Amino acid sequence: MNLILVPNPNFGVNGAAWASVVCHLIAFSITMAALRRLIKLNLTFKKFVIKPAIAVTIMAICSYSVYMILSGIIAEKLATIIAIIIAIIIYVLAVVVLRIFSKEEIKQMPGGNKILTILQRMKIY
Repeated sequence: MNLILVPNPNFGVNGAAWASVVCHLIAFSITMAALRRLIKLNLTFKKFVIKPAIAVTIMAICSYSVYMILSGIIAEKLATIIAIIIAIIIYVLAVVVLRIFSKEEIKQMPGGNKILTILQRMKIY
């Protein structure tokens, strides 16, 4: 893909980024197919692809919007830092709201029992 996209004037150096995305999608697809076939791993497409993609999309839209609003008001470096912090917060909230992790998976995280207790008090889980 690099050999095709980078020399193309429509893509230029951005072609390398697109080629990398395609490469990782192919590697992901091969790995998922092998896991499903070899160890009968039951990974639902909705939980492992759709929900995380939705969370990433929400995060990207919010962080980009924050950056665009702030970059005209404050220094770009500070706007970038604030947008990254907002991106982290929004992603965590999206993961929680979309219930990407089950109760058992949350319990396995460091401090998972405390996190689950808080989420249950908030009536999220």
